[in-house]
Amino acid sequence: MAECILENEKMLVLQAQLGEWDNLNHLLVCKETKKAVIVDPFFADYWSNICLENGWDLEQVWLTHSHWDHAKGVYDLQEKQVWVHENEALRGWDGPSNNEWSNQPNSFVLHRLGELEMEAHCTPGHTPGHMTFIGEGIVISGDCMFLGRCGRTDLFGGNIDAQRQSLVHLRARLNGLPNDWLVLPGHLYQLADGTNPTYITVEKLLTNNEALAALDDDKEWNSLDFLAFDDDLAEKARRDKARAQRE
Repeated sequence: MAECILENEKMLVLQAQLGEWDNLNHLLVCKETKKAVIVDPFFADYWSNICLENGWDLEQVWLTHSHWDHAKGVYDLQEKQVWVHENEALRGWDGPSNNEWSNQPNSFVLHRLGELEMEAHCTPGHTPGHMTFIGEGIVISGDCMFLGRCGRTDLFGGNIDAQRQSLVHLRARLNGLPNDWLVLPGHLYQLADGTNPTYITVEKLLTNNEALAALDDDKEWNSLDFLAFDDDLAEKARRDKARAQRE
């Protein structure tokens, strides 16, 4: 069930864990205009129905990145503004998005939803055009930065050095935010202390995130065991990379 995890003067934020990969979806609603955006929709009908029931206009879709478990709901939302970074094409994404961000890595552009204004940061590493959204009291970090660690870099289009630079960029931005802003990741993963929250404050993330803590030490960064895995997804990434090099 979708839960309202934040309501402030300008915005409602709904969160739901959907699918077998513990994906976290986020719906932002501008209270003044009733316009809404769904970030990384897993089920299109689920979010369309919620908006219909509440009188909200689901105007936009934002993809943090184009991995299947984050973009699968887009195919039934093509009549909306579907936004993705153009660099996701480097890993083979060819739609059905119909709008593109084009900002350089580790930079942002301002993006509006009704009366809301968010910073759309290009934070590559997990994928070539991964996006992180910051503003109005929240940080939506997708698979670039989880609550206790960061996303893997060994999938097709991933890059460990780009991931590190993106986290340096995000750490600097987070340090300038109020401590009580909420960080909303793309997946529900257990923290080192055994807790399993779906969001935490900026202050807690900066204190406890293992990936951020390792950024300034090469040995610590290279010893992180969640940047790459020996699994079926890694094998598929190797095949995809070999095929792309042949073409």
